[in-house]
Amino acid sequence: MKEGSWETISSERHFANAHVEVITDRVRTPARSQQRAWTIVHRKAAVIIAPMTRDGKIVLIHQERIPIRAAIWEMPSGQIDNAVASNGVAAETIEQVALRELREEAGYELAKGGELIALGHYFTSPGFTDERGSFFLARPVEQCPDYVRDEAESILDCREFSVEEIRLMIAENEIRDANTLSMWARLSARGFLSVNPGAERLPIY
Repeated sequence: MKEGSWETISSERHFANAHVEVITDRVRTPARSQQRAWTIVHRKAAVIIAPMTRDGKIVLIHQERIPIRAAIWEMPSGQIDNAVASNGVAAETIEQVALRELREEAGYELAKGGELIALGHYFTSPGFTDERGSFFLARPVEQCPDYVRDEAESILDCREFSVEEIRLMIAENEIRDANTLSMWARLSARGFLSVNPGAERLPIY
């Protein structure tokens, strides 16, 4: 199979389940005529949502992450299900996935007249996986009425933080996941963040 000037010579599957597939590809790249073998983890694409309130605060969730044995503050996110309905149409659009994850993980939804802004995508760790995350800014958001967190989720808490609070959390390594850091960079580059220099930082628990 060829994609432009990238040529996959062979592909060997080592492991697969509902979440990941591990393969070794032999590939000829545009810059190298000799084949290279590379082990790759295929993973579903994901959405990352930056929920912003009317007063410019960002909603973060405090979530237990088993691989790193820690609970960390991060923006809501979730994988995109590739399922399709019987008519061949995707079960959910990527926008619907983003809004669903916002409700399920954070208990927030778009306020009346709110907007969901697509901010492109990034690759989480291109050295070993093709996983990509699509960024969305949801603004303004408000808490869902009668929200009850799913006990199956590993989410411990959900809070609104000022831009200055999050900036300090990043500087002090309290926020350290790729999704949130990358989303923060995209929001900053697109001019969606405004910092109040006099903002007082709240304690982080």
